[in-house]
Amino acid sequence: MSLRDFRKAGHAPTLLSAFLYFDISFMVWVILGPLGPFIGEAYHLSAAQKGFLTALPSLGGCFFRPLLGWLTERIGGRKTGLIGLAFTLLPLLAAWRWASSYHDFLALGLLLGVAGASFAAALPLASAWYPPEYQGLAMGIAGAGNSGTLLATLFAPRLAQIFGWRSVFGMAMIPVAIVWVLFFLMARDAPQKMVRKKWADYAALLKQADTAWFCFLYCLTFGGFLGLASYLSIFFHDQYGLTKVQSGDFTTVVVFCGSFLRPVGGVLADRIGGHRMLLGLLSGAAMFLLVVATLPAAPVALACLAAGMGLLGMGNGSVFQLVPQRFAGRVGIMTGIIGAAGGLGGFLLPSLLGTVKQTTGSFTIGFALVAFAMLAGVGALVRLRRVWLRTWPSAAAMRAGLLPRETKQEVGAYAG
Repeated sequence: MSLRDFRKAGHAPTLLSAFLYFDISFMVWVILGPLGPFIGEAYHLSAAQKGFLTALPSLGGCFFRPLLGWLTERIGGRKTGLIGLAFTLLPLLAAWRWASSYHDFLALGLLLGVAGASFAAALPLASAWYPPEYQGLAMGIAGAGNSGTLLATLFAPRLAQIFGWRSVFGMAMIPVAIVWVLFFLMARDAPQKMVRKKWADYAALLKQADTAWFCFLYCLTFGGFLGLASYLSIFFHDQYGLTKVQSGDFTTVVVFCGSFLRPVGGVLADRIGGHRMLLGLLSGAAMFLLVVATLPAAPVALACLAAGMGLLGMGNGSVFQLVPQRFAGRVGIMTGIIGAAGGLGGFLLPSLLGTVKQTTGSFTIGFALVAFAMLAGVGALVRLRRVWLRTWPSAAAMRAGLLPRETKQEVGAYAG
């Protein structure tokens, strides 16, 4: 595959606009995280309250994702994206001008979830322009928009320090408005009609046990990435006494590893199989999180969290290497279901860390519980290998890394 052929195959302006929409939306989705120390100080919030506040946008994303997905199938990704971006301005405006209490920000946190639902419009919009042989690259480019998290963690604390934390919400409206204009000018719906999915299609998949297992795995990988990205500014500030800007910088380093290693995970999973990759990635992530649970010196915690986040980022790509092996032809529907589960994981992790910190006075048990959840994923994968070898076609089992590519006899051994 050459880049020239790739450029000819699809519609580059639409792909770029999808990336920008996804990128700026991710920035807005996690903005309460780097501003958490400022808001917590302003309203004298407890550890549990700060954790819950930073977690709410992830939960809101779970609510808004089906709505934007439904709109995309009926009016197209372009119109849905324009609506999503316009709606994203509302909670930012309210936070800037009117919100004046913790409870106000709880409501706004849920509304910020519309930014997290952006992938329901951005990814199908870009995907529809490209043939199957270019889907991986096209989705990798559009999906790289999760790097927008870096914009929030790097710039929000600095701007808050200079102009005040409330002004940051108003400033965030500027790039959102610019992307709205660019999206309006560049994005185009693909010529072919989108197939409308029925609720019965979702219901049929939800009855499958493997759907639940994939949701669980993505809840660990993407939920872990999103939850840590949202909460680590508070962790570094409260645990190590770093300034708010330093906390944002530490979080930026961690998020950078998780964002840019996701495509690497997909590529490696294609070579050795998503199952084999996830066994190693979740085991490694658990190990690093257990070290963090001992609350080591700040540089050690930073290194372990960066390594763990990188493994979780690669795990996101590995989960989606497995999905087509089990649900070929239904990847689109599965992406929506699994994506919602990932958002739920992003809600649970900060809530857990904040609540445990308030209850015990330490982050130790919270990080230990997250590590044990990763190990539970490893245990599930070990058990699922026997089940999947018995129920999946041999070619899919080999691509998934359930057995060596050169060996097919093992499938028969488990079939009896």
